[in-house]
Amino acid sequence: MNLVFEAGRITGNLVVLPETEQRFEDDMVNFDFPRERSLKLKEVMGYDRHRIAGERTCVSDLAGFGLRTLAERGLLDVASLDALIVVTQTPDYWIPPTSCVLHGALGLREDALCLDITQGCAGFIVGLMEALQWLRQPHIRKVALVTADVLSRRISPKDRNSYPLTGDAAAITLVERAEPGVQVHGCLKFDGKRSAALQIPAGGCRLPSSPETALLQDCGDHNLRALDHLRMDGTAVFNFVMNDVPPMIEALLAAAGRTRDDIDYFLFHQPNRFMLRKLAERLQVPYERVPDWVTGTWGNSNSVTIPAALAGTLGAGAQTNRYTVCFAGFGVGLTWGGLVMPLERLAFNDVVDYREP
Repeated sequence: MNLVFEAGRITGNLVVLPETEQRFEDDMVNFDFPRERSLKLKEVMGYDRHRIAGERTCVSDLAGFGLRTLAERGLLDVASLDALIVVTQTPDYWIPPTSCVLHGALGLREDALCLDITQGCAGFIVGLMEALQWLRQPHIRKVALVTADVLSRRISPKDRNSYPLTGDAAAITLVERAEPGVQVHGCLKFDGKRSAALQIPAGGCRLPSSPETALLQDCGDHNLRALDHLRMDGTAVFNFVMNDVPPMIEALLAAAGRTRDDIDYFLFHQPNRFMLRKLAERLQVPYERVPDWVTGTWGNSNSVTIPAALAGTLGAGAQTNRYTVCFAGFGVGLTWGGLVMPLERLAFNDVVDYREP
């Protein structure tokens, strides 16, 4: 599906990271693999360290901290928010929506829209598209897009394939009405037939969590997981990214009337360095224009990796410089999509640490 959005732009971006950092070498004691093999995997995949939230820290804690930080710095008047969109796969509760939890904690206006979206790796793309859509309403001028997950709770620490790259984080991205003439081009695709490639089998109504679903099992590859944990078909996911994402990006650029050379940065979801470099090669784009450091530094935080790449790569430069960027997310669903848009004069583009109370 090709989409065009008008009169909307990103005006600020803040990433919130738990202060607890774990290193790959420390994680290795939990893996049933020789140390030498694990260190070789670290080199190939770009593993190094990741941020993990405390046992009592939830999505609303990280996001609320970020929103209050912006208010304290004079960068956001929460009373000016017309909409709050929360994208997460690890909500505080089944009921109520996490956006409503945040609404109450921040004291937002009663007529401020609250909306939760269940999405993962492409969550920033889906959420940003939703924000741009709502800006078409005459009384909505400022949207806070919150992308956040504490997915480490649903990953087995004894799963070497997933745990070392998993990170917890939140991002607050402000999306506001722009001057007429600003166009954002987007593309979004889904294939539910392949949804089992990334799945947490237990915990929903289909298979409620129980003592049985919490039992660790050797899945035949020396990684121990329970049905309550994320299960990933690594080969299927890799083939999906290599085969389906490049044509989507190429079609998106064509629809936007852009070439690869027109894009300053390709800010993609970051599953690992190896996959992103292979994707850059498929797209014939130099590595330095496809940042791939996020997972090895902060961890794969699901829908937060794109705003994390934005904050960590462009930093304060986004407050003074103008960039044309291509965002792309791909994964759970299976879902894949992208946006081509200009970035300039952001009021903030920063990273802060969340300290456990």
